[in-house]
Amino acid sequence: MLFLIYGPDEYARSEALAALKARVPADVADLNVTTLDGRRTTLDDLVTACEAMPFLADRRLVIVYDLLKHQKAGKERDELRAYLERVPDFCDLVFIESEDVDRRSALFTFLKKHASVHECLPREGAALLTWLHERAQSLGVSLDKDAAQRLTLLAGNDGRLLVNELAKLASFVGRGGRITVREVDLLVADTQEQNLFAFIDDLSARRRSAALSSLRRLFDDGQAAQYILFMMARQVRILLGVKDLVAQRMRPDDIAAQLGQKPFVVRKAIEQVRGFSDADLRQLHRRLLELDHASKTGRAEIEAGLELIVADMCS
Repeated sequence: MLFLIYGPDEYARSEALAALKARVPADVADLNVTTLDGRRTTLDDLVTACEAMPFLADRRLVIVYDLLKHQKAGKERDELRAYLERVPDFCDLVFIESEDVDRRSALFTFLKKHASVHECLPREGAALLTWLHERAQSLGVSLDKDAAQRLTLLAGNDGRLLVNELAKLASFVGRGGRITVREVDLLVADTQEQNLFAFIDDLSARRRSAALSSLRRLFDDGQAAQYILFMMARQVRILLGVKDLVAQRMRPDDIAAQLGQKPFVVRKAIEQVRGFSDADLRQLHRRLLELDHASKTGRAEIEAGLELIVADMCS
């Protein structure tokens, strides 16, 4: 059989592949499962892997990563498509594509008609919450509805990240326990906050290219540019407060209490302020406020304005 598993949700792809691997008897799996890197795989490599007879099993499994993405148009693609019609009956050939595929290509058209196709998209909305509740039950814990919503707000809809965070929460409350918003807020880091930390790290070190890339990741999170600007201004104010209190020789936990911040936020800020002078931080805060005003009066675009600020700070 032919299989195509593709799409951006890495965890969903891994689950679908694990189900196929489970069909191969565990004691002979090493002898009957072949994995190929599509970036370097030739048609001869693929044919050799597919036509090797199963050993002490009825079938063999051949897994090829990102072959369709790197397959050249023309003769090479045509020859691959022709071979797919004569893959031996004892071979299950699986194409794993980490991104979307070219739906206009002859290969995709053929696979859509003749293969089992599994598109792996991140879950959203009610489907995501239902999935989280089911995962929690499988771990032997209950997940409050508000806690599930809070978890998706902090961690997004990345399947792998959510599974890891849920496992951490389940371990914390213990089997038969209940996960509430309190546990989520205590244990789950805000991914956007982490991306913001990465951006400030790069900016404080004056790594211009890295800072611009980190800023782009903040935009790619899907939040409005105005909110990104608000987050940055808020973080700069935290840095200003931390810098002042560190100069007064206050302990990190005391600084966190005084500023109303989580201790890990303050510890991270203490690392970051070393890369800024007082003048740097005050100038950065002033420019963010000016950009906010200019964007609201139609005189500036926030994304372009932030990129200009980064370029100036790192020059």
